Amino acid sequence: MDAPSAGNTFEYLIETLDDSSHKKFFNVPKLGGTKYDVLPYSIRVLLEAAVRNCDGFLMTKEQVMNILDWKTKQSNVEVPFFPARVLLQDFTAIQNAPNPGGGDLQKAGKLSPLKAQPRKLPCRGQTACRGSCDSGELSRNSGKFSSQIENTPILCPFHLQPVPEPETVLKNQEVEFGRNRERLQFFKWSSRVFKNVAVIPPGTGMAHQVNLEYLSRVVFEEKNLLFPDSVVGTDSHITMVNGLGILGWGVGGIETEAVMLGLPVFLTLPEVVGCELTGSSNPFVTSIDVVLGITKHLRQVGVAGKFVEFFGSGVSQLSIVDRTTIANMCPEYGAILSFFPVDNVTLKHLEHTGFDKAKLKSMETYLKAVKLFRNDQNNSGEPEYSQVIQINLNSIVPSVSGPKRPQDRVAVTDMKNDFQACLNEKVGFKGFQIAAEKQSDTVSLHYEGSEYKLSHGSVVIAAVISCTNNCNPSVMLAAGLLAKKAVEAGLHVKPYIRTSLSPGSGMVTHYLSSSGVLPYLSKLGFEVVGYGCSTCVGNTAPLSEAVLNAVKQGDLVTCGVLSGNKNFEGRLCDCVRANYLASPPLVVAYAIAGTVNIDFQTEPLGTDSTGKNIYLHDIWPSREEVHQIEEELVILSMFKALKEKIEMGNKRWNSLEAPDSVLFPWDLKSTYIRCPSFFDKLTKEPVAPQPIENAHVLLYLGDSVTTDHISPAGSIARSSAAAKYLTNRGLTPREFNSYGARRGNDAVMTRGTFANIKLFNKFIGKPAPKTIHFPSGQTLDVFEAAELYQKEGIPLIILAGKKYGSGNSRDWAAKGPYLLGVKAVLAESYEKIHKDHLIGIGIAPLQFLPGENADSLGLSGRETFSLKFPEELSPGITLNMKTSTGKVFSVIASFENDVEITLYKHGGLLNFVARKFS
Repeated sequence: MDAPSAGNTFEYLIETLDDSSHKKFFNVPKLGGTKYDVLPYSIRVLLEAAVRNCDGFLMTKEQVMNILDWKTKQSNVEVPFFPARVLLQDFTAIQNAPNPGGGDLQKAGKLSPLKAQPRKLPCRGQTACRGSCDSGELSRNSGKFSSQIENTPILCPFHLQPVPEPETVLKNQEVEFGRNRERLQFFKWSSRVFKNVAVIPPGTGMAHQVNLEYLSRVVFEEKNLLFPDSVVGTDSHITMVNGLGILGWGVGGIETEAVMLGLPVFLTLPEVVGCELTGSSNPFVTSIDVVLGITKHLRQVGVAGKFVEFFGSGVSQLSIVDRTTIANMCPEYGAILSFFPVDNVTLKHLEHTGFDKAKLKSMETYLKAVKLFRNDQNNSGEPEYSQVIQINLNSIVPSVSGPKRPQDRVAVTDMKNDFQACLNEKVGFKGFQIAAEKQSDTVSLHYEGSEYKLSHGSVVIAAVISCTNNCNPSVMLAAGLLAKKAVEAGLHVKPYIRTSLSPGSGMVTHYLSSSGVLPYLSKLGFEVVGYGCSTCVGNTAPLSEAVLNAVKQGDLVTCGVLSGNKNFEGRLCDCVRANYLASPPLVVAYAIAGTVNIDFQTEPLGTDSTGKNIYLHDIWPSREEVHQIEEELVILSMFKALKEKIEMGNKRWNSLEAPDSVLFPWDLKSTYIRCPSFFDKLTKEPVAPQPIENAHVLLYLGDSVTTDHISPAGSIARSSAAAKYLTNRGLTPREFNSYGARRGNDAVMTRGTFANIKLFNKFIGKPAPKTIHFPSGQTLDVFEAAELYQKEGIPLIILAGKKYGSGNSRDWAAKGPYLLGVKAVLAESYEKIHKDHLIGIGIAPLQFLPGENADSLGLSGRETFSLKFPEELSPGITLNMKTSTGKVFSVIASFENDVEITLYKHGGLLNFVARKFS
């Protein structure tokens, strides 16, 4: 919300920051005294927002005091939270081929973008800069940085030598504007007609990266009032900004829409786990290793649904880019967010990025006044946490994760043995069950006039991609330096391996170029293909027919190695069964090796021109090398260049025509943008929850069903229901684009629900996007079966196991099942964000009693199910489920509070907001 209204309950706490300024702030510490002093820093941010927005209606005094009494009220009360801004990620600008990123919507109050101050930079005389400088210094404002769309050069920040934009990027961006014109016109229209909405043009970068480098303020100033920056958004990796001391997390599209319309986010006052970092990391350990080490530790401890807050001597040894990388992975260990309070490292980072010095000074004064600044020298005043865990950074070793899940971490030194064990194990989260006599099989591959051998463990996809690693220049530079040393040693990557480099923003390309390593990455096949989600969401150029045929011929367990954060089976490509997450330099290393079935300590990557063996340790860059380039070339230039590029826009975006009307003129022929059907049957007043009578089971699922299983974001299979819909409207397969690109069309997204090729429905007995329509006995696409059930007036439910809805926050994973006619999901447990989405769309989240599941109750899923809701629902109420076989068993209606019950009674959050504003 904006500055406080006249009716604010705590207006008496407003004070002037100092005698020399007119800036004001809520002096929240005066409200709580010693109670405030022991609050975790993240809870202090929640409390400040509550005090500032206390209007007696959407935020009450009682709710404010509940936050202040966090120590006794945690996990027991629901509180509202008004974030300072909202970030809507448009990952939808994704292509079937390697692709650029989409635009992003930003609601940030009436504030102009953060302005960096011009400064003079001395000429460093870097050998990486292939020019000369006569003046000895130059102004950072003296040169223009190119748009990622226009075919003009990026200028080196020290010598203004042009570094051409990769041709692949320009071609992809041209394709993007052609394919996604309707969507982009809708975005541009929205930026014109809605107050406080700004659109970041396509081709600029990933939402998380732009959020960190451009949109983040740390402290807001509005109408001379200072308050902490905070954000919620439509992606689980919004959490990256917590590394900068900005409270933020992903809530999905449904909640975000409500916040944009003036409602708060509601959350159970969370437990806060204090994570004490001690020691220092090994020089050969990258930030990704630290991330995966912390991820594994926190998963073992169990922090799901909690805040994590870092403290201890080890924190000050982590740079901001290290912290943001760690914070970015918190969804993978289940935490709501992972918070690093602002400290001297934060201020130094902001100063290096060109932050206005006067603003920086008032920021420091303000944060210290409200006790949101962490002093590394005074550990005696640490907050009191719900639980404290310790992690010694010395204990972390280089590792990868896989072959099917991000939480399955493997030390690089154990990789060869672990992969061989996976070949032996039964099919499951780790195993492939390859017969012992076939584990040494090889298949000849003829490719581009040469012959190669493929075997189990052969790498066929190697991708340095955006999501996690682009926020940390050190790991990207390490990959580039390793590539440089590899090329100089005469090593190469086999041409059949699908290699790609998809950074999170043009700034990554910029510093890889200015440091002189980009040509070496290109030499090894890691060409820049675009900016945005690519390989890790299934958007990658197809493997060659020769490779596909060889893999099928030998039934080989081939591998993908990527530096992202998702590696679910089949996500990259249905024929690539083993997928490993690794740091960018390790991605390059495994690509050179051509296999994951290698012991880097004892086996060489290859040989040089003299036949000498070259080992990984021969070409691994030292931490000192990486940090020197990072400090001298990266931090000082990347932020300013990104801001200039965003503010300049680009030629295609600037010339894009968009409607000027107040109401959007829907095109009934559009296959991208449709007027949504969610409000077609909306009544003025909500009706009582209707009983579920004689419902059939649409799908009978197991454990760890992800939102990607439910609503895939990748390419549209030619045999799918969505493909049939698009074909019937005159589109060819080349024009299908992806599910993500078409999520503005509910007809496509409904047909894409449960269309993941790796969906395992127990009714079918194998991975396939199919189910059984029980009245007819037909095996059909999930959409086709649901369509028949709807025509017959039969309600549907879904049976599932543990952790239903895990993975990325994805609102269509709830909207899709709703439009299929699903009235309830009955699972053993849920990912919290997805459960919130089910409630937010009007699907009842039912839960088996502890220790029970479909198997223990003897359910086949072929029965019909009936359930009645009482007139007065209450959180966690137990209900009776009856089946057509006469079985009766108890289930828990998994509503956590009265707010969720109210939303469910309205048929979901969208209906609630629509009725409120009508």
